[in-house]
Amino acid sequence: MRDIFDNSYARLPDRFYTKLPPVPVADPQVLRVNDALALELGLDPATLTAEVLTGNTLLPGSDPLAQVYAGHQFGGWVPRLGDGRAILLGEVTGDFGRRDIQLKGSGITPYSRNGDGRAWVGPVMREYIVSEAMHALGIPTTRALGAALTGEGVQRERRYPGAVLMRVASSHIRVGTFQYFAARGDTAGLRLLLDHAITRHYPDADGPMTFLAGVVAAQARLVAQWMSIGFIHGVMNTDNMAVSGETIDYGPCAFMDAYHPGTVFSSIDQQGRYAFQAQPNMAVWNLAQLATALLPLMDGDPNHAAEKATQVLEGFADHFSPEWMRLFRAKIGLITQEDGDEALITGLLARMASSQADFTATFTALTAGDASGHITDEGAWDSWAPDWTARLEREPGDPRAVMRAANPVLIPRNHRIEQAIQAGIGGDYAPFHRLVDALARPFDPRAEDLDLATPPKPEERVSRTFCGT
Repeated sequence: MRDIFDNSYARLPDRFYTKLPPVPVADPQVLRVNDALALELGLDPATLTAEVLTGNTLLPGSDPLAQVYAGHQFGGWVPRLGDGRAILLGEVTGDFGRRDIQLKGSGITPYSRNGDGRAWVGPVMREYIVSEAMHALGIPTTRALGAALTGEGVQRERRYPGAVLMRVASSHIRVGTFQYFAARGDTAGLRLLLDHAITRHYPDADGPMTFLAGVVAAQARLVAQWMSIGFIHGVMNTDNMAVSGETIDYGPCAFMDAYHPGTVFSSIDQQGRYAFQAQPNMAVWNLAQLATALLPLMDGDPNHAAEKATQVLEGFADHFSPEWMRLFRAKIGLITQEDGDEALITGLLARMASSQADFTATFTALTAGDASGHITDEGAWDSWAPDWTARLEREPGDPRAVMRAANPVLIPRNHRIEQAIQAGIGGDYAPFHRLVDALARPFDPRAEDLDLATPPKPEERVSRTFCGT
């Protein structure tokens, strides 16, 4: 069999990583293979056996390594992190460009920091479900190529079935990767990393400043898309921000049920640092750390370079705000622009918050023409709907079609994910497979999957999510 990998990251100096193979597992069994993604990448799905999905067998041309990086975690600086339970197998190339293939849960590495390097089936299922749902929603994301059970237990608060996820990404280069070399004063390494990232992601960039501008624009658009679907990442640490502009690392993430801008799901985010409404500001904070790391590579007077970098960061809003407006206009059926549109949108969101309206179900009802069953505060719907109706009358085309394309009926609801995980712990993976299949059609679900759109009952609500590593 021919080599399938072309490993550009592995050709960087060895201080960028540690080369080592995945740690073998006892009794691998396939949980799921993403046949469509495999074919898109030029792979034969039949080659993605349980042995390959767990790393017991390496595909030809693989050059496995664990990447090193640093990062701010909840604002606290950690000078060395790295892939503590992941192995980059290599990169595949084609008309789609270049994609990393990585295993998560593949065993101890030099960056495991006293961890066991493994993953249990819950986080693997969560990342598979949510990342593939995000892709179906049209949001830049890492993807799941496959998952397998290891036949081994993983000890957390109790013993759980072990699993490995095979993940695909444009790259796994993070803000924290740049921070690692900058903090060590390794300007040569920083330059190599910048050149590699430019070649891979921003080929029109001609240096650190234009590279920074590209990352700022990509992250601004990404976070605006998160906001438009009620998604909360949960751990927006600098080591969890990919310079490619893809959503990466689905730990304590969640989609809001009842809408409130201050919603927090992560059990470890006690101060609300990464609350829903805080995500744009936290993205800017992270990008400021990237700018700081890049300063040694910027020509001229350092103070002048810092001023220019600050101007680039201030441009985040110039990308975020128009994208947010475009997305939320579409959610209420608008494609043209009028001065009162922002007030119309924020007025709806304020009413949703005061009514504790379900985010997704409200917009689904709005698509049908009447969200009064969700915006329940006395007079709230009646005081908003006439202005909305009048605005729709000034729209060309079919506003309902615009809304149907902008408002998903199905999202990965937290209680459904939790039900799938609990079933999987008991050996029943049917709910997991059903969720993955249904969420591939978020805007036009099959009739038999419409029950998955129902908001949780009070006793089903999930208010806290966990990293689960």
